[in-house]
Amino acid sequence: METRVGTFLIVALLAACSQSPDAPPATDSPVVVEIDVEMAMRDGVVLRADIYRPPGDGPFPVLLYRTPYGKQFAVEYYQTHLNAVERGYAVVLQDVRGRYASDGIFEPYRNEGEDGFDTIEWAAQQPWSNGDVGTFGLSYPGAVQWLAAIESPPSLKAMAPAMTFSSPRNFFYMNGVFDLSWLPWTYFNIAPDARARQDLPGIRSYEEAADAWDNVADDYLLHLPLAELPFLRDEAPYYFEWLTHPPEDPWWDWAEIRGRYSDVDAAVLNMSGWYDEAYGPEGAITNHAGLVESRSGQAMSHLILGPWKHGVIETGERIVGDIDFGPEAGINYDEVLLRFFDEHLRGQDTGLAAEPAVRYFVMGANKWQESNAWPPEYAVAEPWCLATGSLAPCAESESETVEPSLFRADPNNPVTDPYDTFGPHDYRSLERRADVLTFDSDVLAEDLTVAGNAIASVFVSCDCRDMDLWFRLQDVYPDGRVINLRSPGAEVLRASYRDVDKGRQLLEPGEVYELRLDYLMLANTFKAGHRIRVQVSASFAPHLSRNLQTGESEHFGAEMQVADITIHHSEPHRSTLTLPTIELQ
Repeated sequence: METRVGTFLIVALLAACSQSPDAPPATDSPVVVEIDVEMAMRDGVVLRADIYRPPGDGPFPVLLYRTPYGKQFAVEYYQTHLNAVERGYAVVLQDVRGRYASDGIFEPYRNEGEDGFDTIEWAAQQPWSNGDVGTFGLSYPGAVQWLAAIESPPSLKAMAPAMTFSSPRNFFYMNGVFDLSWLPWTYFNIAPDARARQDLPGIRSYEEAADAWDNVADDYLLHLPLAELPFLRDEAPYYFEWLTHPPEDPWWDWAEIRGRYSDVDAAVLNMSGWYDEAYGPEGAITNHAGLVESRSGQAMSHLILGPWKHGVIETGERIVGDIDFGPEAGINYDEVLLRFFDEHLRGQDTGLAAEPAVRYFVMGANKWQESNAWPPEYAVAEPWCLATGSLAPCAESESETVEPSLFRADPNNPVTDPYDTFGPHDYRSLERRADVLTFDSDVLAEDLTVAGNAIASVFVSCDCRDMDLWFRLQDVYPDGRVINLRSPGAEVLRASYRDVDKGRQLLEPGEVYELRLDYLMLANTFKAGHRIRVQVSASFAPHLSRNLQTGESEHFGAEMQVADITIHHSEPHRSTLTLPTIELQ
């Protein structure tokens, strides 16, 4: 397809929900637009991009956005590119390899390092470019930035990856458990276009997929063994490749960000939300901390953690799920983004360099706080002890023998999330299940603010060879509502992966093991009159794959075992939750 070039008077008539209420109006300035500009990758495959830039010869700093979701939809739903052009940037919107206008075969994330490098350097060499390139986007368009950055493209000066991961071991898997959300992601976002490109029968649009999903969801999500799923074999062969590689397999190293921070020289704006996909807050926090460590504190790295769900539009909202977080909750995503690039690409003094590196939203108090690091340097660790049905500061709890807590877990009747959307919801109904343990604090006499990485140390035994531990921290309101503080997935650990570096280690029935979750990241004020709750179970469907509890992997097996699980409360096996407490500034 030939490139079409023209100068148009562009007025963005986008829905109001696509930006924050205080976002500036779309530009009505002339914009030079080039459609489907071809750029050859190092292996000869041609990718295509649309380019938006101010009139004139420039040169301009360049912002690059690479997406598998269709560059035309980015233009339809967002106006970031137009706001950037008005600020003096050229913007390149590219379809990644094998998607929409670009040639090649799509294999999620696999080619984004080299293709990203090649595209960044292509953009830097254009006659209208000043040679300095920044990248932006969230989710997949956030991940592509990191995968390119660790290849060290010399022209990459600044990047703003939001709501993305730090490690494939905490993305394709979550603490040893395979993430089943890859199935609906593929079904909705990838398979329709793949069928169209390969002339395969079946659904060929997102809208058709959305209409059909409820009728087929159980066929996809409940199928065992996972590797014998009869669907998507032509549309997504990579999915079945993933299932052959457990999290400890070095095969995954192609997508590993951790340990590669010294390869990245660009300034970085990391961003996520507490109700983002489970990998999002951990990814933003871990990537920020890794940059700080690799650069001996001179990081040029910034971290923003809001109360939001996954998405650009969501960053501007104050109501998330069932909770109104107040007028301060939303941000103007475009303005935050462009201020960062103005500082690091255009050399403007925006004041950003003088601000603390970390800005985070404390839910409950509904206030933004700042710190020089995450966890906040002023947080104080406070251990709380679990006992039968109760949760109390260890300094106040009895040290005498406490009866253990027991429950029976049936993989064929898993604890199921009653909600099909992320965000804060009321989970009080789950306390009625016999396979869910509840540990409540006393009613709080005063506010207690927690910000940082909570740590759960849970001593368990089981008459099984393997099990999953879900340890969900919740806020119990005076009216009885039980509100989750994170999205599902961050608070799970597969017992056989209690030390992932050692690979899979099955349990010996009856033996006591410590299962430790070190990164329960949160920021919440438990208000006076509220309770702190911990909810423990062995499943939370349908988010992650089911543990068969036999010791066999659900990737290749289907036979299940009902298991009796014990949570221990007495020394030397005292189960605890360590909360990082702070005083609000």
